Amino acid sequence: MVGMALACTLASMPLTKSLSIAIIDSNPALGSRKHIPNDSIPDPRVSTVTPATLSHFKDIGAWEYIKKHSHAFFDKMQVWDYTGLGYTRYNAKDVGREILGCVVENKVLQSSLLSRLQDAGVGERIYPAKLTSMSLQSHFPSAVDMLDIETSNYSSRTSGDPKRHGCLAKLDLSDGNTLYTKLVVGADGAKSSVRKIAGLKTTGWNYSQHAVICTVKHATENHCAWQRFLPSGPIALLPIGDTYSNIVWTMTPHEASNHKSMHEDDFVKAINHALDYGYGPHPHSNLGFIDKFSWLAGGAISSMKESFEVPPKIDQLVSERMAFPLSLMHAHEYASHRVVLIGDAAHAVHPLAGQGVNLGFGDAICLSNIIAEGILVGSDIGELSLLKKYEKERKMANLTMMAILDGFQKAFSVDLGPINLLRAAAFHGAQYIGPLKRNIISYATGEQKWPLFG
Repeated sequence: MVGMALACTLASMPLTKSLSIAIIDSNPALGSRKHIPNDSIPDPRVSTVTPATLSHFKDIGAWEYIKKHSHAFFDKMQVWDYTGLGYTRYNAKDVGREILGCVVENKVLQSSLLSRLQDAGVGERIYPAKLTSMSLQSHFPSAVDMLDIETSNYSSRTSGDPKRHGCLAKLDLSDGNTLYTKLVVGADGAKSSVRKIAGLKTTGWNYSQHAVICTVKHATENHCAWQRFLPSGPIALLPIGDTYSNIVWTMTPHEASNHKSMHEDDFVKAINHALDYGYGPHPHSNLGFIDKFSWLAGGAISSMKESFEVPPKIDQLVSERMAFPLSLMHAHEYASHRVVLIGDAAHAVHPLAGQGVNLGFGDAICLSNIIAEGILVGSDIGELSLLKKYEKERKMANLTMMAILDGFQKAFSVDLGPINLLRAAAFHGAQYIGPLKRNIISYATGEQKWPLFG
């Protein structure tokens, strides 16, 4: 998704739209447009897209394709702790917006971005293959297909004499094709082949947690994103349209195995137990806080006075259950000569706030701007000095979000009296301190950059 978003962005910008773009991906779905019925049950693999990302999709013409398929906006969010000591609610109206985010199936995002590329004339440059080797070359065949940009997800080409540009990257594909390119962009996920072949090192660790995902059905329509922190990890209930919602439930690997194999009725009971009274009581509102500390509240906003709500009761499991391990990973460097990483190839985070793919889309936006700047001043877009500008800008944003999410994961993985009280205090602050609440919302929706205050 991130690689195709970058390709769409380049295809829509005045300085880069003349570049020919191609996708290199072994996914057979890229070979043809696959119709996605709007009345089908939503797939459990979804992404929570921020308003900032949605705005970019509109700018590059991708939203026109996405909105034809099922998606669900949410304007409220409720987060609470299993101890019953605290909760916080966020409302889009708190920051003068209509929505906090939109939940979209990954296959809808992929199909829509691909359709946008094909309608832009990129379809003939799709290589359903894998990258098998990559090297720097200074000598080329007499008839060479030279590219400006290539990813193991996409590439772009311009005419010209490759000798004039000096050393290029040579890419050998599993289908026998060989390409020469000024810039290779690895947008091929956390197990990136581009990153490994380029020798770019990473740091990270496993969380000893798995996420179980699935699609469920309930009696009433849902327009709120719910997240409850449990002893073994958070459970999230995200709207995905009509009376369907998506479950993302973090637990130990052993629990994940058990929950994948248990009877469907027992699994539904387990979800309702986790989202309702299970593990501890419901939190209670503390509106007296506003009266006692009105000076700290910074002016009442709507969600401060909203009481805790119980999420919709789940009636039915309507999809398969999937489980995958969770980890944190960050590349030491995002760029080397003629190679740059974006998305999960550069960084992987815990899914508890649904920010991973939005970080990737932020990478795509930033890199496209850097490429455009390079073209404007006549730079070689594969030069390391240019790519390091992208790395410097995105590293700060990505490391900040990674630190926040990792801190949340660790703070909510401890069941200890003093820690529970500190968490409760944090929930109360996020619920009843107006400036803090507004800044959290603005940051989470992509409307404000770090730091939160300033």
